[in-house]
Amino acid sequence: MSGRGLARLVPVVVLLAAGLTACGGSDADPPAATPSADGDAVAVTVTRDKDTFTPNGERVELGIGQTLKLTVTADEAGEFHVHSTPEQEIAYDEGTSEHDITIDRPGVVEVESHDPASVVLQLEVR
Repeated sequence: MSGRGLARLVPVVVLLAAGLTACGGSDADPPAATPSADGDAVAVTVTRDKDTFTPNGERVELGIGQTLKLTVTADEAGEFHVHSTPEQEIAYDEGTSEHDITIDRPGVVEVESHDPASVVLQLEVR
């Protein structure tokens, strides 16, 4: 490509890059997974409002043997199934509760609700 053609492309690339940057999330949308105060765990908050979960299917990175500190705020009691080996079940009550999950094998592990049916988290364990 000639220098002249390249010079015409530079403004287009700059505009596209600026447009993509503008599409990113704002500071008002915090990530679902954050390091916890103890530094070794990952903290995630899950909210159940009627039959809707937030987050919904989000992938969270977790180290082998690292603790996931799960805070559940729910408008009614329920249960999560952690499809790890061995499988784990997490019963939660209406209100706010905290639960620790540790996975000792690499892979992607789904945390789901069967009633209502929803994949709440995907734990990518490395």
